[in-house]
Amino acid sequence: MKLAWNNILHDRVRFAVTVAGMAFAIFLMVFQGSLLAGFLRAASKLVEATDADLWVTARGVPCFDFSAPIPKRFAEIAQGVPGIQKAARIVTTYAEFRGPGGKHHVVGLVGADPEAGPRFPSPRLQAGARAPEPDTVVIDQSSVAALDARTMPVDIEINRRRARVTGQIEGFSSFLGAPYVFTSYQDAERYLGIGPEESRFVVLQVAPGYDPLEVKRELQRRLPEADVWTQQEFARRSQVYWVSQTGAGMAILAAALLAFLIGVVVASQTIYATTMENLEEFATLKAIGASQGFVRRVVLVQALACGLAGYGVGLGATLPAVNAARGAIPWVYTPPWLPGLVLPPSLLMCALAALISIRAALSVEPARVFRA
Repeated sequence: MKLAWNNILHDRVRFAVTVAGMAFAIFLMVFQGSLLAGFLRAASKLVEATDADLWVTARGVPCFDFSAPIPKRFAEIAQGVPGIQKAARIVTTYAEFRGPGGKHHVVGLVGADPEAGPRFPSPRLQAGARAPEPDTVVIDQSSVAALDARTMPVDIEINRRRARVTGQIEGFSSFLGAPYVFTSYQDAERYLGIGPEESRFVVLQVAPGYDPLEVKRELQRRLPEADVWTQQEFARRSQVYWVSQTGAGMAILAAALLAFLIGVVVASQTIYATTMENLEEFATLKAIGASQGFVRRVVLVQALACGLAGYGVGLGATLPAVNAARGAIPWVYTPPWLPGLVLPPSLLMCALAALISIRAALSVEPARVFRA
């Protein structure tokens, strides 16, 4: 290891170039991975924000954002199934939003019963009230400027019906370009013109002591015209839809894969060039009796040292860049496990680059060191 480190420090400019190449590769992988992870998280966040164990949807609904009507009686039937503790209704569709300045926007209107759970965004109950104040909505803080709602409360219109923005929430930004607006289920019915016998989603909480999968099977038997999902299944279904069935998801996935491939190429080129620059040193080692295994270890340690240094520099540059990007892309997210996940493939591509360059190091003639 001492010999490998001395070889690296012998040409510090080459070492800096190698570390910069690795840092660039790490930056690409972590940043694109953060975009992909944030996209998947945003695609299923509203599903996971409920306290529901089970979701009842119309047949073939691919994700939360594209709902379809189901009869209101489905909620009543579901409540009669043994093991169902609580039921709530959720509706989501696109609507016209007109701000105080008269500017029109397309928004994703989401309405939910209070039974959907305290984590699900909706206007909060006033002190001593049994229901939220009528015709009130809340928006995510990332949409405040776009919807011209910097001062609250502010009067607006939704589908030509009067409403009032009374507050803002955090962490529920839209990834579709149409900001989310959250309200109660009763208000959403009025804004959207939903009939009294119509619903969109029915979310159900299973009582303690009951197996959600058993309850799901019984629900599916009683509601053959609908789809019944566990919360995890519907969240995963939403993620798969947006990644595999839309151009946006495929573009982010392709960019993440491309970032990894570019990282492999950059790391391979820089580490290979470093090894080729040190061929005279390897010829000297072989001339004084170094074994091929020793030469392999020296090259591999050099590559891994450059990889670790580049990983540290790249990670140190990426995390501030991701935080800065949240101003333009609020849903970008770096999971705690992502930097650790990137380290093994980073070291692997360093090792692969070293294996390629080792062939040149092993093939060098020991007599080369004695040439004039």
